[in-house]
Amino acid sequence: MRKRQVVLRREEPRRSTTNSSSTIRSVRYMECQKNHAAGVGGYAVDGCREFMATGEEGTSAALTCAACGCHRNFHRREVETEVVCECSSPPSNGA
Repeated sequence: MRKRQVVLRREEPRRSTTNSSSTIRSVRYMECQKNHAAGVGGYAVDGCREFMATGEEGTSAALTCAACGCHRNFHRREVETEVVCECSSPPSNGA
């Protein structure tokens, strides 16, 4: 079995004096990747396709999947980043 190393890089917001922009990140947790057969030296996943929280956001139940019962960390994390820029452009000459 091969080990994977994941390196996370924190991005600092760039500061600009003329333009104002903000970054919007949405995080979704997809299929469960927990190896249920690790104790016997095998590999088996349960087939849960997407994380569904058991409880309300902010409670400890929000970290447990209602479909498979696993912790949210076992689900593949998918981050979508959107940069919203409020740029000021110079006025056109009308030509």
